[in-house]
Amino acid sequence: MGLAHALAEWTDVDSAQYELGRTLGLFTDRTFMQVKWVFWSDNPVGAALVDMLHALVKAGVLEHRDEPDHQFRWKTATPLDGLR
Repeated sequence: MGLAHALAEWTDVDSAQYELGRTLGLFTDRTFMQVKWVFWSDNPVGAALVDMLHALVKAGVLEHRDEPDHQFRWKTATPLDGLR
């Protein structure tokens, strides 16, 4: 299961950070509850994960919406098609 599958539906920012971190291998064998402090405190890892999510939005890989919460989801169109 990859990030595309994990973010197939609109996902709140904390859960999206967690799924990205899992994809990168940061949270191996750890539940969301065990690492939620990473997303809820000011630290370099949490900041980098949210920055990466926004970079993926800018690159056209993810979609973002502010309401009802800050949420992300995988773009259904193949994001690499427009790079040629």
